[in-house]
Amino acid sequence: MAPATHKSPAGYFELVRSNRNFRYLWFGQIVSLLGDWFNLIASASLIALLTGSGVAVGSLFVVRMLAPFLVSPFAGVAADRYNRKWLLILADLGRAVTVLGFLFVRRPEQIWLLYTLTAIQLGISGFFFPSRNAILPDLVSRPELGAANALSSATWSVMLAFGAALGGIVAGEWGIYPSFIIDAVTFLASAVLIGQIAYDFRRERDGEDDSVGAALREYFDGLRYLRRHVDYFVITLHKPAFALLVSGTFQVVQVTLAEQIFVYGEGGSTGLGLLYAAVGVGTGLGPIIARRFTGDRGRALRVAIVVGYGVSAAGLALVATLSSFGVVLVGTFLRGFGNGIGWVFSTQLLLQLLPDRVRGRVFSTEFAMLTLMNAAGAATGGWALDNLEIATILQAMAGLLLIPGLLWALWLVFRPDPEQMSLAESTPEEVPHPPG
Repeated sequence: MAPATHKSPAGYFELVRSNRNFRYLWFGQIVSLLGDWFNLIASASLIALLTGSGVAVGSLFVVRMLAPFLVSPFAGVAADRYNRKWLLILADLGRAVTVLGFLFVRRPEQIWLLYTLTAIQLGISGFFFPSRNAILPDLVSRPELGAANALSSATWSVMLAFGAALGGIVAGEWGIYPSFIIDAVTFLASAVLIGQIAYDFRRERDGEDDSVGAALREYFDGLRYLRRHVDYFVITLHKPAFALLVSGTFQVVQVTLAEQIFVYGEGGSTGLGLLYAAVGVGTGLGPIIARRFTGDRGRALRVAIVVGYGVSAAGLALVATLSSFGVVLVGTFLRGFGNGIGWVFSTQLLLQLLPDRVRGRVFSTEFAMLTLMNAAGAATGGWALDNLEIATILQAMAGLLLIPGLLWALWLVFRPDPEQMSLAESTPEEVPHPPG
């Protein structure tokens, strides 16, 4: 489990150097995410190339989001019931096999196969990500938790920037299909690295009901926990809000930006990779820079989320000008900068506040809402692209994003000292304690 607790918050380099378990988890994340972005760029470019339809591209993102939503009740229960390390390994192996099927999609009438394989791949991912979030406090001490969460999130962003840009170059220069092979190899590498983690799983389950009905009952117990802890539930709404109003729609819009307006590479794949890269740099730098001012203090993290909404909205407004590809990249960077603050800091708050026994179910519920809102945003984006001007869509996104930012600011004003309020809502046995 977690190593001995340090007296002060750990730095990023110290964490990677001294914590072997986190180091292997982090290395696995790096190689896996590299392949993920190769896959996404290749899939979106392949559909755009074969169909030329905004709705078809939007449908890809709908499938990517709905699949993990559908499995989320079982994924959350699994993350709280079973060995989280082995859930991660099995998920990696399953995805490695699945993505090789993308190699058989060659003609427009075979698009159904791409959607089917995407659903399987992302359904498996629906088990992976809640388990990964849930296992993190098991592998690090409480003082290391902030650095571990920030570094993991920054790695997602850096690999988005590097992987998407490299994936766009590979697809643009050598064709789309090599990206799928690379993705399969990275999943295998991730499984090997996670296998090196020394993880002590101690939960006893003798005589417990492992039926589907029992799993659903456990999941709904997790929902009732959130109902009793309203502050925790509100925190879980930040990622879904960004997904609905920003990332879900923007993922579809930027495909059209790259394919029709700023065209670089085969089917705009190089330009699309650069747009993803700008988002990645922004989401990586946003929480890292903001954390220098907030530390891991709950109140400061909450206030920074308000700032994140404003920065992201400003970035979308800048993209809406469409004055040049350089300006679009800057706006996309700012969009990611603000989004990254909201994503990382809401996760940090939950990691610090949630007890182990419900952590998997709460994160799976958050992930379910996130994926559902991402799907709704992608579907809306696909429809909007066939009916509205891109600039109009982006302006609307910028304005709407200010609404949840304002609501969260009001929540902080009218719910004073939210950190103490959250802890006071817990019964004594529910108050989380530092691991180790």
